[in-house]
Amino acid sequence: MIIDTHCHIDLYKNPKKILQDCIQADILVLAMTNFPSHFEMGFTHFQSLKKIRLALGMHPLMADLHKKEFNSFLKNVSKTSYIGEVGLDFSKEGIPTKEIQLETFSKILEAISGQKKILSIHSRKAEKEVLELLKKNNIRSAIFHWYSGGLNLIDEIVQEGYYFSINQSMIKSMSGRKIISKIPRHLILTETDGPFIEVNNSPIIPGQVKTVISFLASEWKINENEVESIIWSNFKNIIYNLKQ
Repeated sequence: MIIDTHCHIDLYKNPKKILQDCIQADILVLAMTNFPSHFEMGFTHFQSLKKIRLALGMHPLMADLHKKEFNSFLKNVSKTSYIGEVGLDFSKEGIPTKEIQLETFSKILEAISGQKKILSIHSRKAEKEVLELLKKNNIRSAIFHWYSGGLNLIDEIVQEGYYFSINQSMIKSMSGRKIISKIPRHLILTETDGPFIEVNNSPIIPGQVKTVISFLASEWKINENEVESIIWSNFKNIIYNLKQ
């Protein structure tokens, strides 16, 4: 089973075709949204699908619209078990809206605390703050998407039982490879973050994780089928924990 735990189907040039391609390929995709209004537009297209689920998001880099969108987040939170893309971004691009982001992310976590949800987390340059807020609000199931923080913090994230989703860009950089080598294999999932990553000058397509699988096979010194089995087992575990 091909698993893509972080992909923005709605942001491709032809989302309906991409969605149909995912259905025909029989892959498992967690489709992120950047706003509740985007979730509302796409919900009916995903509602009956078993393997492709739409997540309810509030992207930290779009904080200027958070206040306008937040009531819609609360209105839609009962419609899905998947929350994303949410989190914090304190990079040069995101730092001007730090306080708005902190307020929004805190309110999101308070709203879903104790509920059975899986979060896909954006944490660039704010990994420690994200982890502290997840712990404070007793969030049980979270996936750190495209983690780029310090190696030392990985152990703390692992202690909480949170997962990490790995994409093609991570395996191409030395820092990314060091991060991957530090993560226990039972907490690794695969993602594309399409369409934001390109392959051969075209946006990566949902489920295009073969390169990551091959890298992990080499890293772990096992064959690719075994890697796919581990990733599938990891995903089943996070779903199982959701149901407990």
